[in-house]
Amino acid sequence: MSSFSRSPKILKAGLVLLDPETTRVVRIIALQYNPEALSHAYEIRGAAEGNRSEPLRLLGPPTETFTLEAFLDASDQLQFPSQNPETLRTGIQGAISVLEMLIYPEADQLLANRALAQQGKLEILPMEKHLVLFVWGKDRVLPVRITQFSLNEEEFSPDLYPIRARISMTLRVLTVDDLGFDHHGGNLYLRYHQSKERAASGVASANLETLGAINLE
Repeated sequence: MSSFSRSPKILKAGLVLLDPETTRVVRIIALQYNPEALSHAYEIRGAAEGNRSEPLRLLGPPTETFTLEAFLDASDQLQFPSQNPETLRTGIQGAISVLEMLIYPEADQLLANRALAQQGKLEILPMEKHLVLFVWGKDRVLPVRITQFSLNEEEFSPDLYPIRARISMTLRVLTVDDLGFDHHGGNLYLRYHQSKERAASGVASANLETLGAINLE
């Protein structure tokens, strides 16, 4: 009997963290379960309101945001406690902390900035985090910034470690206007942008008869 399976391989959605200077992969975060829905919102960047001379012009790509819900559940791992001792001890606390650190500065950076402030430095640069890529299949690999993050812990161990949690994240897409054309993230955005154009070009245009043969002259 052949071991070949006709079942398609199900890809995981996730986040990839890159070093902002070297583009080296620092961490890969695969979501435990793919969200059942992915919400999009677009803010169109048109010419200034009231500018009648340029009503059809765009200033650049729209400001695009994704909102997704991720679920974390330790139930499967807890069925095999000898293979998952850390989960047995602290539930999904570690997995939650990995996602939380996407929006926290490093403690060493906080201490370094405190030292600079104590030395009387007048200008202290904001702390830089990794470049975050949102990955949803091979055609959607794009740089993002997390703008909202909320967490609901729903079930707990006897030691009050979380067993199940629901996480909501809003991700703003970083475009070439944010990163520049020469930035690695800007190149990834442009590839994503071009994939939309290719997908749209593969759909045939309807004809005027479909709309009632309206007269456009």
